[in-house]
Amino acid sequence: MGDEISRFGSVRLADLPEDLRERIAAVAERSGFVPNVFLALGHRPAELRAFCDYHDALMDRDSGLSKAERELVVVATSAANHCTYCVVAHGAILRVRAKDAQLADLVATNPWGADLPARQRAIVDLALSLARDSERFGEAELAAARAAGLTEDEIWDVGAITAFFAMSNRLAHLMALRPNEEFFLMGRVPR
Repeated sequence: MGDEISRFGSVRLADLPEDLRERIAAVAERSGFVPNVFLALGHRPAELRAFCDYHDALMDRDSGLSKAERELVVVATSAANHCTYCVVAHGAILRVRAKDAQLADLVATNPWGADLPARQRAIVDLALSLARDSERFGEAELAAARAAGLTEDEIWDVGAITAFFAMSNRLAHLMALRPNEEFFLMGRVPR
């Protein structure tokens, strides 16, 4: 694949419609770079816009799950789906938000063996149940999450984030999406 970030090509930030350019420029301002996912999805602006809208609706909420817990769901789901781009990108964000340089790697490589507090364990287990065995998902998994103290809204958040990133993971596989180099060091070395 060489230096391509996607097997379907990519766009430059300047090539995007103004609303998307502004939205992605704001992300780049905070992170210091433009995540490849935006440039790869940019060849279909309407889909990129919808992707960003749903992502933000799920991930930028200030109630229920913390932002770090939301990223924990993404890492567990993406690892279950073997999505390198999302494990690397969201692993970086999880390291930053959780202020923990090891958590993302532990969950991505062996989520069942990771020594997690009870609440995080319930979140990861719920996400994995839906990501890996969704046809068998049911009341037992919901009861376990409730017993661990997750609210109905938090359970919904875990499920919705898991479902959204299952789609995102599959798009990344389709594109052979390459992670930005910057993600590999985020949360591991001082910025």
